[in-house]
Amino acid sequence: MKTPKDGIDRRTVLSLAAIATAAASGAFALPPGRSASQPDKAAREAGVPIPTPVVQTASGAVQGLIENGVLSFKGIRYGAPPVGKLRFMPARPAEPWSGIYDATDFGAPAMQIAGGVTVNTASSADLQMHRVFTTPSDVKIMNEDCLFLNVWTPGADNKKRPVMLWIHGGGFAYGSGAQPIYQCDGLARFGDVVTVSVNHRLNVFGYLNLADLMGPDYASSATVGMQDLVLALQWIRDNIAKFGGDPGNVMIMGQSGGGQKVCILLAMDSAKGLFHKASIESGANPAVGRKERATEAAKKLLDELKVAPGDIAALQALPALTIIAAAQKVNVGGAGANGPILDGVAITRDPFLPGAPDVSADVPILVGWCKDEWTIFDADEPWFGSMTEADLQSRVKPFGEAGQKLLAAYRKAYPDYSPTYLWIQMISARVMQGTEFVASAKAAQGRAPAYVWFMKWETPVNGGLLKTPHTMEIPFALYSFDKVRAYVGEGPQPKHMADQIAGAWVAFARTGKPDHPGIPHWPPFNAVDRPVMEFDLTSRVVNDPLSEARQILASMPPTTMPR
Repeated sequence: MKTPKDGIDRRTVLSLAAIATAAASGAFALPPGRSASQPDKAAREAGVPIPTPVVQTASGAVQGLIENGVLSFKGIRYGAPPVGKLRFMPARPAEPWSGIYDATDFGAPAMQIAGGVTVNTASSADLQMHRVFTTPSDVKIMNEDCLFLNVWTPGADNKKRPVMLWIHGGGFAYGSGAQPIYQCDGLARFGDVVTVSVNHRLNVFGYLNLADLMGPDYASSATVGMQDLVLALQWIRDNIAKFGGDPGNVMIMGQSGGGQKVCILLAMDSAKGLFHKASIESGANPAVGRKERATEAAKKLLDELKVAPGDIAALQALPALTIIAAAQKVNVGGAGANGPILDGVAITRDPFLPGAPDVSADVPILVGWCKDEWTIFDADEPWFGSMTEADLQSRVKPFGEAGQKLLAAYRKAYPDYSPTYLWIQMISARVMQGTEFVASAKAAQGRAPAYVWFMKWETPVNGGLLKTPHTMEIPFALYSFDKVRAYVGEGPQPKHMADQIAGAWVAFARTGKPDHPGIPHWPPFNAVDRPVMEFDLTSRVVNDPLSEARQILASMPPTTMPR
């Protein structure tokens, strides 16, 4: 920031250096009337950083950089740092600032709990994937002070473009809006929309239930990560018009844990009216956790930290790294534990149980899943690629007759699949089951449509090992495929898939319907025909795909399904 006593600030130095460098190389000269924020083509081609116009938000002025024709504002603080006495407390808006906020770099990711090949490199393929989902880099720079968002826009003008907010995955344990696959500049450019991604509190920092251990002030500590997202939506409501977006037309979208967060936002009273469309990608979960189990997990963590119930001062004083290390040691707050709960304060009902929530009854949704979800999690397992029929049968046997019927249904649907990939179908089935459940609940409500999709295009990388894994639609929905060629492969197919899928997402954001000229007509879901858009090189609508598997799954409680 610049103040009178500070003298020249970083932004001025950057601008002057850019002009001086370009002028010295003959790249450009500033003609009369042209400023450094209005560079000519030669300056852009010289690689000179080009500042955006200054945008005035409710908290203060911000300025970013123009990147490939898109105005990019990164790392904008939307909430006060949730540290010290604000640790485990509901988020508060950012304090106003003076001067011009430097929005040229991403803000810090939240404290992370991740493991396995997500952070450890077991092969060259893993290293390549670490440039797609950059969790190892996030771990290096993670910070409890993490309430930042990023905005990409074709213009800071008055066009009232649709706004598309991306909520990252990683369960409720890790991830950030800055990972290459999640960056939304390509979508803003492709669809003439304003895109936003967001960081928010995760794992024990966002979802630790202290209500019964630290007193009534912490009644909603197990949902503060979700409350962060509501605060980000409020920031969008109050500021996005200055970035060329329409606060009256906001679409939220997320995958995996991000999809679950979208489900929860659909049921949160505090989020009502802050968004108008929603996309749930491989994350349709109808329920949230419960207090009792969450309290037990919190007590386990406090015991490890040697903090007595009621001693909030001791818990506030601990370094964030100490807390995260203890949480990892006692397995609290990881991807499979300690998400948000029914706290009766911020979250007062399950997202889609017993039915679709009334608070978002008028919000249409996109919801879908990928063909081979679990390959991305299990490709490094010793059994992957070497499973025999006997191995498969031993894994299916505990699930009895229903398990055998489900396996038979997948054999029929995928006759060329080996035992490895048939088992992947079995353990991926709950993602399809959740999708069907949520879509059916929304359709039964009858107030706004649900559009269901099924991703079938297979990535060619690593010899096609992954087929159509969890996350496969993301580089196409966000039009980020060129940033993650290590995941989608070379050639023209990724762009073709992105044109179809991003085209549908943008059309949905704009009109509430996903139809566009690049795909067949996509009818809304109903419980009779059950139409589903199958995305592939040639996409098509299929009524009730995998119908035999769906019917068998409907008879299997989620607690009895293969995992």
